[in-house]
Amino acid sequence: MIASTPLKEFLRRESEIPNEVFLRQPINGEWKTYTWKEAGEECRKIASGILAMGLNPGDKIALLSKNCAHWIMADIAIMMAGCVSVPLYPTLSASGIQPILEHSESKAIFIGKLDDYSKQSSGIPDSMLKISFDIYGLKEGDTWSVLCKKNLPLEDLYDWKDEELFTLIYTSGTTGMPKGVMHSVGNFDRTLQTAISDLRLPQRAVLFSYLPLSHVAERVGIELNGIYSGAEISFAESLETFAANLEEIQPHLFFAVPRIWSKFRDGILQKMPQKKLNLLLSIPIVSGIIKKRIRKKLGLSRASHIISAAAPISVSLLEWFQKLDITILQALGMTEDCVYAHYERPWDHKMGSVGKSLTGLKVKLSPEGELCVKGPSNTMGYYKEPALSSDLFDEDGYLKTGDLCEYDHDGFLFVTGRVKDLFKTNKGKYIAPTPIETKLLVNTDIEQVCVVGMGIPQPIALITISETGKKKTNQELSEGFSKLLTDVNPQLEQYERLEKLVVMKESWTVENGLLTPTMKVKRNQVEKIHQHFYPEWFEAAGKVIWE
Repeated sequence: MIASTPLKEFLRRESEIPNEVFLRQPINGEWKTYTWKEAGEECRKIASGILAMGLNPGDKIALLSKNCAHWIMADIAIMMAGCVSVPLYPTLSASGIQPILEHSESKAIFIGKLDDYSKQSSGIPDSMLKISFDIYGLKEGDTWSVLCKKNLPLEDLYDWKDEELFTLIYTSGTTGMPKGVMHSVGNFDRTLQTAISDLRLPQRAVLFSYLPLSHVAERVGIELNGIYSGAEISFAESLETFAANLEEIQPHLFFAVPRIWSKFRDGILQKMPQKKLNLLLSIPIVSGIIKKRIRKKLGLSRASHIISAAAPISVSLLEWFQKLDITILQALGMTEDCVYAHYERPWDHKMGSVGKSLTGLKVKLSPEGELCVKGPSNTMGYYKEPALSSDLFDEDGYLKTGDLCEYDHDGFLFVTGRVKDLFKTNKGKYIAPTPIETKLLVNTDIEQVCVVGMGIPQPIALITISETGKKKTNQELSEGFSKLLTDVNPQLEQYERLEKLVVMKESWTVENGLLTPTMKVKRNQVEKIHQHFYPEWFEAAGKVIWE
């Protein structure tokens, strides 16, 4: 049973608070705002333009843009026309864009705020209908402003039904070709209705959107939560202005991936070294002032929900922020379950856990410890991939998440690894790398880590250096990393103990293909590049090897 739809919720808010600000977009340092009424007017005109181009309800329309006001308005216009949205990561190369457009059978594409469209344009077929967000300087095909001028607002808006295909969300792909996850309109409604109630998400909140809207977490947690709760959504203008924009906005809810939390810590420590910070935090009156100042500088002064997800975060990092009175809550969800999943609550959390399930989610652990879930928002399957869709579910209809987990006696869920990340050393021992990696990340000189070991007797860790670490000499780093091994190895089983730490020359980034757009390390790509060096590194003298 469907209680509402994202489109109905937008129309409700448009009717209730037409003159309240809905979207705030920075352009050249100036904020351009759109009220609910103004956004609705533009969305209706664009929806009218979509249908005038010969598109019909059910047709796929792709979205290629960084987060901006027009991304959300385009999504609403697609809903109004009854079409199916296909969001693409804005960092995708031409070779990554083309197969998704072809596989999804997209007939049109919105092209928006991008860093270098000239390097992406060849991935879009010439025959495809294009609509560009010209307010950001791009004029490709039909432009947003011209369509708004020449089309009357669409009056007969599409009436979505519960199980109709609403969107195709292509996974960011840590392994292989991205898969098109199919979600109905009802899936999103059920997730939003339950999460807003269970997590006591604030109504009429101020939100800040910067993680890719093409990812399910930002789409649900910011865009659609914003629509359902009547929020005001602001955007970052650029990477350079991100910190200043966030500090100015001070959102009520903030969501980040672990790498961003590490960057925040690095930024604080560059201005205030750990020894000085410890001293200031030990002085009662000064401590309160420092904590308040840091929280405000980070943009978190009024955030009631501060969340980390998408990848494991080390307990040491959580504890570091907790000393500043910043409680980071974890969540565990995935594209396939429409994040109808596990969450820590501000009033019910436990350090290192990913919390408890939303009301109505059935869960079980397989004999191997894999978390399996049956919820009202599970995917309809992978688009045009019946075999993969079938493999996604067990014989009882539970979605296999791929996460190795365990519950404690209080009902909190803890992630112990990923099924696909397990590897076997040449001693025949299986290693779960995630728990080891989180132990290594206690060292603030490390930015990224990937524990590997296929073809060698004991695992080794490949690491990249953080901004804090780059200020130290190689000698200082080597001494610190040697001590880290001495501290961590006794906490591990004999067969898990790390033989070496190998320092990479360069960081792993989205641009060099070693990080997904959601900042997860592409383990298979890292292995592909470095695996033939493992025996050489394993046999090299010393515990810390520099690539």
